[in-house]
Order: sequence, then structure tokens, then C-alpha cells
Amino acid sequence: MMLAAFLTAPIILFPPQTAVAAGGGGGGGGGGDPYGSSYGTPAPSYPQQKDRKTTHKVKKPFKQSGFEDPAFRDGYRAAYATIYERNDYAAAIDQLHALGRDDQPNVANLIGYSYRKLGDYKQSQVWYERALKADPNHVLTWNYYGLWQIEQGNRDQAQYHLQRIAEICGTECEEYRTLAAALEKPPGTNLVY
Repeated sequence: MMLAAFLTAPIILFPPQTAVAAGGGGGGGGGGDPYGSSYGTPAPSYPQQKDRKTTHKVKKPFKQSGFEDPAFRDGYRAAYATIYERNDYAAAIDQLHALGRDDQPNVANLIGYSYRKLGDYKQSQVWYERALKADPNHVLTWNYYGLWQIEQGNRDQAQYHLQRIAEICGTECEEYRTLAAALEKPPGTNLVY
């Protein structure tokens, strides 16, 4: 009997300490966790998951851009030249569609720009919105779409686009300055952008 009492005494006297010691969670030290540190993130798995996520985030935009593909890059540059050097917007639209990457934000934006320059504002809007769906922070699309808004007489919407540009790249970037300059012109002024 005495032996039984002696053998059960450590279990009765020390279970809280044993449970705390086994609870682990690493890093201990009174962070105010009412549940003890057993709800902390285990040290070995957290950095591995974080690194995996970071690597994934870095790779995704790179793959999504398409510019690592020489054929895409060359085709995009040719379409870009067709737009900005030759002002042949209809041909550029065909060149951009031929790339097979209509949902790539740079491509969709240039298609929208080309339609705007051709005076097809409905199609232009579709493509600007498609570019922003692909990349909500595509600053050049916010700029071009803001100019579209001004041309449509939607100065309040253009002001919203200007605000979005400021949030993305600040007030010193070219996209902000050109849209701000366009907004300063009197309504009905022909824009050259």
C-alpha cells in the first residue's frame, strides 16, 4: 500500500509541470498566451512554408508576364512599334491577338489603347477592364483608362483613376503626371495621349 501511494504520488503531484514541459511550442517566455505556448507555430515548418510561398510569389508574375519567351517578346515589341511608331492601331490589334496572350495585362492594355485611338470606346473599355482584372495594379492601364474617362466626359472617374495611380506609384511617376496634366485641361480639349 505504501508502495502504491509512493508510485502514484509523482503523477498526482507533478502532472501540471509534466504537461507544461511537454507542451512545447518553443520560444516560451510569457507572451500573454492564455493557452500556454502549445498553440504557437512549430518552428521547423513555418520557415519552410514561408519560403515556399515567397518563391511561388516571385515565380508566378515572371511566368505570367510571358516576356521570358523570345517569340512573345519579339511579337510584343513589333506590336508596340506598330502602335507608337506607325500609329497603325488596327494592325497592332491583330498583332497583339496573334500573341495568344490576351489576358496578359500589357497585351490587354495595348489592345484597349488601340481601340481607343480608333475611336471604339466600348471595345477599349472592355480591354482596359480585362487588363485591370489580370493585374489590378497595372499603372499604365489606370493611366490610359483615366484618359479614356476624360475623353468620355467622366472627370470624376478620371480623378479616381489618378488616385489609384498615386496609391500604386506615387505622384512623381509619369503615369500620374500625364493623367494629372490631362485633368487640368478644360473639358472638351483634344488629348494627344
